[in-house]
Amino acid sequence: MDTLKAGVIGVGYLGKFHAQKYAGMPGVELIGVADTDQACAERIAAQYACRPYGDYKQLLPLVDAVSIVVPTVYHYQVALDCINAGVDILLEKPMTVTLAEADDLIDKAEKKNLVLQIGHLERFNAAVQAMEPFLTTPVFIESSRISTFKSRGVDVDVVLDLMIHDIDIILNIVKSPLKTIHTVGAPVVTGSTDIANARLIFENGATANVTASRISRTNIRKMRIFQPGSYINVDFANKKVMTIHLTDEILASGMPKQEVTVETFADHDALKSEIEHFLDNVRNRTRPSVSGHEGRRALDVALQVISQISEHQKLDAYKQILAAIKK
Repeated sequence: MDTLKAGVIGVGYLGKFHAQKYAGMPGVELIGVADTDQACAERIAAQYACRPYGDYKQLLPLVDAVSIVVPTVYHYQVALDCINAGVDILLEKPMTVTLAEADDLIDKAEKKNLVLQIGHLERFNAAVQAMEPFLTTPVFIESSRISTFKSRGVDVDVVLDLMIHDIDIILNIVKSPLKTIHTVGAPVVTGSTDIANARLIFENGATANVTASRISRTNIRKMRIFQPGSYINVDFANKKVMTIHLTDEILASGMPKQEVTVETFADHDALKSEIEHFLDNVRNRTRPSVSGHEGRRALDVALQVISQISEHQKLDAYKQILAAIKK
């Protein structure tokens, strides 16, 4: 395969950056962009010298691979149409709305030997990739993904919008099945959960405390990983990773001496790396590091978190009704 023909379906806030990356890559021709907002499609197409489409189905016969960057509720149908057309897919997270939809996409893509990569962008953050050689046996993980409110992304709750990034990373680094989940969460600004916390306990004893919020006055995206003899601090936003190793030398305080290493990757472009990985898999017919299976795994846990929070909220409402009746 010489020049890959690519397209982007959905060129809103995030999709336009996908178009930008494809347009600037050697060995890739951005054939067109599709969006239900015809004016938006025309604007982005003019910017990157490709063709605009109001109906994405018109784009499919012309391309080898596409990024799907539409609202989550449309992921399944758009991806299914792409699979039926024999087109390789980079599908934004969360993968789908339900596990049944995810399973169907995985099954159909595998039967056609198509690439199905899920857009868990933080996997391609240079700080995340830099921490991997330092991982041994994580025993406690603490992650915070706290964001100011943005109107985009509110078609899903904060678990599928933000927390799922950290769920995916944690499931990838803890090599053990998940045992139990304990959650709290609440709606504050929207009609769905805007702030949530999940405590994930694995069968090997590892525990992850995961917090996500989209109603903060500041933006924080950090993860701390504790393991025997070392500690890793990942700053996703600033693309920085700090590792602390305990040496055999004991200080006067009784604590082992610490060796601290800090690396920063300010110029790294995670989206470009993600798309390059996708196109490499398209060219070589290989399985992505974040395939449909990994996307489904993260979705499964996220949906369990959402379900548990929903049950807590129903119970709280029931208790409030009982209390009102007693009065």
